[in-house]
Amino acid sequence: MSNTIKILLVDDHAVVRAGFRMLLSISGNVEVVAEAERGEQAIQRYHESQPDLVVMDLSMPGIGGLEAIRRIVARDANARILVYSIYHEQVYVRRALEAGAQGYITKNMAPNLLMTAIESIMHGKSYAEPGLLTSAEAPCGNVEHQAIVDGFSPREFDIFRLLAQGLTVAKISDHLCLGNKTIANYATQIKKKLHVQTTTELAHIAVNLNILNN
Repeated sequence: MSNTIKILLVDDHAVVRAGFRMLLSISGNVEVVAEAERGEQAIQRYHESQPDLVVMDLSMPGIGGLEAIRRIVARDANARILVYSIYHEQVYVRRALEAGAQGYITKNMAPNLLMTAIESIMHGKSYAEPGLLTSAEAPCGNVEHQAIVDGFSPREFDIFRLLAQGLTVAKISDHLCLGNKTIANYATQIKKKLHVQTTTELAHIAVNLNILNN
């Protein structure tokens, strides 16, 4: 391992990326060598820059963070990925780790934990912000609904979450850069799998499973 840790930073908000670079500037052995604002771009930048570690947001336009993690790991089994997300709910932690991430921290964590997480992963260890793994192992909500949601593809999960938040098909289409018909078809499939008819029922399920806060 070289003295300088090369980072690929993936987040769709320029302000967040700037704040991240500021946090890292405290350490003299970390360098952001590439940035991306979409999952598709992250995959391309990963292969162009060959970073030591990827810091990945989950909620982004396009394929999103979870699918980007899957595709990067599928091409490079040695990829090191740290999720840096606003989400602390158990389902996000579990899905990120299952996709191939080695670590998970939230954006409201103590600043010193960022370097702790990076250094742990660089030394071959996994890392989760204190309390996250414990909550990720705890049972929640309706068991049947949990099993169905666990079986969602990354795209289905993203659309389920956005529908539950109250976004319209048109807004989800804009957010994910997909056609209205595609989103509508996904919405129909999701409701059918969960045996519901309305987005209000989807929101209720999401709250019960701790995917959304009350």
